[in-house]
Formats: sequence, C-alpha cells, structure tokens
Amino acid sequence: MIPILGRDCRFPPASQALAQPNGLLAAGGDLSAGRLLDAYRNGIFPWFSPGDPILWWSPDPRMVLFPTDFKLTASLRKTIKKLEFEVRTDYAFEQVMRSCAAPRKGESGTWIVEDMIDAYLELHRLGCAHSIEIWMKGELVGGLYGVAIGKMFFGESMFSRRTDGSKIAFAHMTRQLERWGFGMIDCQMYTSHLASLGAHEIPRAEFIARLQDLINCEPVKHFQFDTDLF
Repeated sequence: MIPILGRDCRFPPASQALAQPNGLLAAGGDLSAGRLLDAYRNGIFPWFSPGDPILWWSPDPRMVLFPTDFKLTASLRKTIKKLEFEVRTDYAFEQVMRSCAAPRKGESGTWIVEDMIDAYLELHRLGCAHSIEIWMKGELVGGLYGVAIGKMFFGESMFSRRTDGSKIAFAHMTRQLERWGFGMIDCQMYTSHLASLGAHEIPRAEFIARLQDLINCEPVKHFQFDTDLF
C-alpha cells in the first residue's frame, strides 16, 4: 500500500517507494506550485493518466545526464551548424507543453492533462519552469520543458515536428546548462533515446545525494541562452 496524501501532508521519504511498479511513492494531494517544488527537491515527480488520482514517483535507479557526458553526434553537429533554425527560451511555454501533450504515433492518450498544464504554467510564471524551443520560418518545430532549481534541471517532456527538432533543443540546453555550472539533468526513466544522448542510470540514493547539493546552489537569474554554444 502507498500513502494517500491530504492537501497538507508531506511526502514520505523516497526510499519508501515501491519496487513494483518501480518508484510509486504516494497518491493524492494537489499540483500546487509549493507541492511540486517540494516534490522535485526530494527527488519525486508526478505522473498519472487521465481519470486517475495524482500519482507521485521516485524510481530506483534514476535516469540522469551529466551535462559533460552529452553525446553530440557528427550528424547532429552538422544539422546544428546549418543554422536553419532559431533557438528561443520561454517564448511559448504553453505551446511547448501542449505540443508535448499531443498524442504520439501509436498512442491514444497523454499524461500531460489540463491540470498538469495549469500547474506548470504557474511554475513558469514563478520563473521555475522553462521551455527550450526550436523555430523554423516562424513555426515551432521542436522543443522541451522542465524545471530548474539551483543548478539542477528536471526534464519533463520533449517533442519534434521536424527531424532532430527535439535533439537540437536538447543539445543547446545541455551545452548551456554546462556553461552555467548545472551538475545534473533528471531524465526520470530509462529510454534508449536518452541513453543514445549520453544519459545513464544511477542509484536513487546517489541521485538524491547529488540533488541536495545542486538545488542549494545559486540559481540562474536570466534563463537566456548564449548565441555561441556550437
């Protein structure tokens, strides 16, 4: 059994999360900005389907990317060097979220429900949630969004409407976060796509220990990317 959170209940320690399904820690509560930030600071994130209660997770192991480990392939570098696109940050946050929420090929639904969009829009207004966007000829063709606390970035979702759209956004984000001294990007769960970019799994205990150091670092005041990243 997992605990059911009331509106004022604190999260249980991440170490109490279930092994099966991997990382399920608690249910209930709300998606207020305060609760979401408390969750991230403790290595926890929300993930649930439409019609389900809010579910909170902290899997073990945890998929992460250390910015210095990012793998920039020769083909992606060539695409980036063509400069046929524009990189923007926080220009169209809601549009990025809704693009991430759109059903993927072979899928019928999404976990990015309206309540989640409203919640992260509030985090965005507070300066905690950010979008990295790839634009071509005035069209949003790829991007991602996530949450930054201190020198820690928590990736949430990405999308692509053109070849390598999300990879271009991910590459620019990773290079800029490295320049700013960010120590780790949370990728949550293993995927072969993330592994191909240099992410790998680490034990949850190690993740949380590193996390506690990074979230207490001085935050970035202006989340604007340099123009000479590549």
